[in-house]
Amino acid sequence: MGRTSDAKERLLDVAFQLIWDSSYGGVSVDQICERANVNKGSFYYYFGSKADLAIEAYDEHWRQKQPDMDRLFSAQIPPLERLTKWCAYVYQSQVEKTKKYGHVCGCPYGSIGVEVATQDDKIRAKVEELIERGTRYLESAIAEAQRDGSLPPGDAKELAQQVHSFVMGSLLRSKIQNDVETLRNLTPAVLALTGARSANVVAA
Repeated sequence: MGRTSDAKERLLDVAFQLIWDSSYGGVSVDQICERANVNKGSFYYYFGSKADLAIEAYDEHWRQKQPDMDRLFSAQIPPLERLTKWCAYVYQSQVEKTKKYGHVCGCPYGSIGVEVATQDDKIRAKVEELIERGTRYLESAIAEAQRDGSLPPGDAKELAQQVHSFVMGSLLRSKIQNDVETLRNLTPAVLALTGARSANVVAA
């Protein structure tokens, strides 16, 4: 029984990694099964299609990532410092993936979202949901910073969406240029976008 359950976990992990490293369209069910060392019959026991696998794989990735987000955005940390720590986390995560895969992978949600949003509405909706989950962390930090005066008053939700869009765009540019170092200075750019005064800038 343990082996059966492990097969599903391997499929989820391999699918996410292969899609992020390559693309959704560039990865086949056969490749996923081969890399995961799982037969095709077992694949279809767990998943009705590659799209179903991708959706669950991305959900699983979020579950693994959420403790990091909870730690970065802890209420015990000053709100602007949460943003700087998040920027450093984004940069460091891309550095690690670049070392592992030999090229910049960019945002896993943005990559699959851009590729298949007009082709598969289930995947599009899942990506939208995951992006919204991440944006809510930013919104909470920004709203608190606005309340304590470290950011000027404004629409925290709209500003969080702008910050998230800016970082996703930066990840896309980094992937296209295959240069992870374009992400090194995310912190000052994000803080400037929020309207943080220089006295409030916290080093990452």
